[in-house]
Amino acid sequence: MPADKLPASDYSADRNRGVDFIERGSAMNEVKHGVVETNGIRMHIAESGAGPLVLLCHGFPESWYSWRHQLQALAEAGFHAVAPDMRGYGQTQRPEEIDQYTLLHLVGDIVGLLDALGSETAVIVGHDWGAPVAWYAALLRPDRFRGVIGLSVPFIPRRPARPTSAMTQTEDALFYQLYFQSPGIAEAEFESDVRLSIRSFLYSASGDARRPEGGEGTSSGVSMVPRGGGFLSRLTNPAALPHWLTEADVDFYTSEFTRTGFRGGLNWYRNIDRNWELLAPLSGARVTVPALYIAGDRDFVLAFRGIDQVIANLSKFVPQLRGTLLLPGCGHWTQQERPQEVNQAVLDFVRRL
Repeated sequence: MPADKLPASDYSADRNRGVDFIERGSAMNEVKHGVVETNGIRMHIAESGAGPLVLLCHGFPESWYSWRHQLQALAEAGFHAVAPDMRGYGQTQRPEEIDQYTLLHLVGDIVGLLDALGSETAVIVGHDWGAPVAWYAALLRPDRFRGVIGLSVPFIPRRPARPTSAMTQTEDALFYQLYFQSPGIAEAEFESDVRLSIRSFLYSASGDARRPEGGEGTSSGVSMVPRGGGFLSRLTNPAALPHWLTEADVDFYTSEFTRTGFRGGLNWYRNIDRNWELLAPLSGARVTVPALYIAGDRDFVLAFRGIDQVIANLSKFVPQLRGTLLLPGCGHWTQQERPQEVNQAVLDFVRRL
């Protein structure tokens, strides 16, 4: 049942922090689940450990669960790790209006989460769509976010033209973010067989997916959608899952998206141009807090037009960039495909702040 439908009697309040706990673990480092009020919505969180706060922001199509390996590692290292279901996902509320999913809403949710947790500051980590949330949280509120780590997606400075105007489309295919723009189309495709969609997403964008001969990055099937088919038509539903992913993991994601649908997450994409408009005053602004960028060298994001130059010049817009870590053989699902390497890099970074 989504968090916005749970009756108040299902919770016992921790009034010191504004968190309602659904369940409490008996061990210090066990993952606990709760709900907070933030920025006008109820947000579900998973948390573990005690100490300096580290926030973990997921992307599409994921949930708090994509940080399962990091929650444990951070807690064992003496940190308080918190992974929310982001707006539109899991047990967090899912506003109906598309314009309720701008980057300003998403950053506002995370600032409100800090307030609900009673924490003045945090290190923020984001993957995929969670990375822009993390980068802009650090840019807008350096007083609250003392460090930032972006996984997969680097900080991308605001460009002169509307983002969708520069996205690739041909007679035969269009860039997947353009395919996501029309409400209902991608939802119908993905929700017709949620398990098939989840298995295909996770495998086809991973470092384990088969690549075309001489291809770089990942298969173009991940980023281009044929006009005569759908997003899934060029993806692969594998006979066997890669070593980093279990059927139980797929079960969890399938259960969540069967219940919620994909509309909330897809609405993030439908605000790409609106974000560009709203962030005009920040054109040329820099992320001034310490930062780290991590990506797999087989991540399809690295094959996007111009991303190679963004990464090469990242320190110009992120002057306290502590490093760029490219993980060999790793695809898009960075923290799930390479949990040990990501955990070590995150811990090395946060311990030095």
